[in-house]
Amino acid sequence: MDFLRPASWEEALAAKAEHPTAVPIAGGTDVMVEINFDHRRPEYLLDLNRVGDLYEWEVGADSVRLGASVPYTRIMENLRGELPGLSLASHTVASPQIRNRGGVGGNLGTASPAGDAHPALLAAGAEVEAESVRGTRLIPIDEFYTGVKRNALAPDELIRAVHIKKADGPQQYSKVGTRNAMVIAVCAFGLALHPATRTVRTGIGSAAPTPVRAKAAEEFLNAVLDEGGFWENGKIITPSVAKQFADLCAAACNPIDDVRGTASYRRHAVGIMARRTLTWTWESYRGTGGRSIEKGSVA
Repeated sequence: MDFLRPASWEEALAAKAEHPTAVPIAGGTDVMVEINFDHRRPEYLLDLNRVGDLYEWEVGADSVRLGASVPYTRIMENLRGELPGLSLASHTVASPQIRNRGGVGGNLGTASPAGDAHPALLAAGAEVEAESVRGTRLIPIDEFYTGVKRNALAPDELIRAVHIKKADGPQQYSKVGTRNAMVIAVCAFGLALHPATRTVRTGIGSAAPTPVRAKAAEEFLNAVLDEGGFWENGKIITPSVAKQFADLCAAACNPIDDVRGTASYRRHAVGIMARRTLTWTWESYRGTGGRSIEKGSVA
């Protein structure tokens, strides 16, 4: 195994173009696990730790450009207001040591359906900034996941940053695990209210071959909120609406049985998380006029 260590982004792109099979490594919290268990033995490792701009972020008027290697700890400490859903998801990532090393770019590159950041990114409507020596493109998060641990990156592309819309309403994230820390999600759920567009977006993790949105549930809830004037009058969402939303979220799952949980349990848990997060976010919206606040992050 050869170790490539570029000193700049330009050098990293050149190395990836010359060695398309090179596996990028920054935090190493996913890659090293696969190597240590002999699940992967790449010919080249592409070390990105010396590429400084991957650890930077920019807060714009409408969105945040988050460098691929910004640690989860920095997201929690500095972007709680702009990216509340992703901040909550970051709290559930492994241990403090891993949160200090791991970043969203690693989750996206690995594209595991159990990656903690994916439901929050789907709910927020993120875009992945991918670059190669051929140029730069933005990949909508809905088009990024193409299969089990597969993504839309070309062989010569690297993830440089993620563009995430700043929250204009409450966001939530819940995760079920076999313990409270250092755990891969049995399933996870993200929800974001977007009052500016009068829409709701969801994200489901570890309950299908890829991270997915519950689009039928979103369409149902968007229609209910619009037709009932909920965005304007702030009425309480009835239990029957919450249940129908939860049932549609559970139906969006396509889970498997494995050592962490059964398929039936995952569907059930996603429904519970959907109902709870909808209640939390809507009550937050009603109580704060759309300002985003945090509640409990782990179901």
